[in-house]
Amino acid sequence: MGVIDEVKNTLSKAVFTPSSLLTGRGGLHIAQIILSLATFLLAAFRGGSSHTYWIYAMFTWAFCPIMTLFITIIEMFKLNIVLNMFCMHWDDFTTGMAMSSTLMTVSVAITYANFYACLQCLYGWIVSIFAFLCGLVYALEVVKDKILDKKEGVYLAALPGFWKVMEAFVSCIIFISLTGYRDKPVLILCVIAYIIPFPILPLIIATNILKKLKACLPFNLDRFVFIFLVISVILYIFAAIMWPIFMFRNNPRPSDCPPSFCIWAIEFIVAFMTYVNLILFTLDLVFTLLGICGFKRS
Repeated sequence: MGVIDEVKNTLSKAVFTPSSLLTGRGGLHIAQIILSLATFLLAAFRGGSSHTYWIYAMFTWAFCPIMTLFITIIEMFKLNIVLNMFCMHWDDFTTGMAMSSTLMTVSVAITYANFYACLQCLYGWIVSIFAFLCGLVYALEVVKDKILDKKEGVYLAALPGFWKVMEAFVSCIIFISLTGYRDKPVLILCVIAYIIPFPILPLIIATNILKKLKACLPFNLDRFVFIFLVISVILYIFAAIMWPIFMFRNNPRPSDCPPSFCIWAIEFIVAFMTYVNLILFTLDLVFTLLGICGFKRS
């Protein structure tokens, strides 16, 4: 009966508390939602585009406020007490989401300003300013959680989990930058090498967040992650060698390629981010192998 009483006691604490919106955390959440939606609407009003960077920016300005709204509603009804008891460490999840949202919104703000802000593009500057403000309020939540409130990460807000988030983020940058590979079989193999690890990363993150699900797995997750990292490093070594050779051999930077962007520069971004992810996966593997900084391998 002890477990049943504990469940009843936990559920009794889940009550509607609109006063949570008046706290510093609630104010940050409201600002994040308003600024993200304002940026989304301003960018949409400017006009649509088939450019992958624009699509990713619009996705970011929609996804981040939706997740913030979800977190706000959960905390307003104090359902986080129930979630914390049954399936996840709520503070770790919210801080990790703030860190991930900061990474996404700041990078999107830089990218949007690079492509759409210029001396004659006043509207592009307006959207860019809102985009940077959006990134700022998410960064303020991270500062509040990690420095002022001193919340300790368990997985997502700690190094092992956020490392996976960065690997997934860099993979997204690679995907939205892919171009010029369709007529070259070796480069298509590089694209396949980028694709293979990507869907597994969110599954690893979700499984580690949902502690009840992790406990039900019929295999050792830490061992699976180790094998996954070994395969990912091998795939990225292949891409890090082949992409620059077959993309840039007899293909120097054009003289009319502007300093901010052009097709050649976007192809270079893929090469650069390939090396970034190779470094991330390699360090992740080494830390996991040595069992340091919270990385574990059974």
